[in-house]
Amino acid sequence: MSMIQIGMIAVIGTVLAVQMKSSGRTEYATCVCVAAGLLLFSFIVERLGYFTDTVGKILSWLHLDTGYLSVMLKMIGITCIAEFTSGICRDAGCQTLAGQVELFGKLTILSLGMPVLLALLETIQEFLS
Repeated sequence: MSMIQIGMIAVIGTVLAVQMKSSGRTEYATCVCVAAGLLLFSFIVERLGYFTDTVGKILSWLHLDTGYLSVMLKMIGITCIAEFTSGICRDAGCQTLAGQVELFGKLTILSLGMPVLLALLETIQEFLS
């Protein structure tokens, strides 16, 4: 799926949602936004799958430790899911819920990064000793 097609899906979904909101059917407008968002998210997941496969091939050639890369890929996934979810919550008019989803995503990324930070500090301590 090309970027032009993705853009057209988003614009058509937005135009339909705006038309439904202006005619007083806000619940249908929210459903259209969620449906378009889920359709676009399925294409995002497809692209992320291609990305992870390519990175896996590169790592098989380089023979590096995959622990840190898997943490980074998890962080990217959490960021995408949190952004997508908070966007849907904002479209539905739930700004507080969207903020909480974003905060939870940030804290999850922070907790995933702690072992990497500890390993870095241990490495620095070994150099100083």
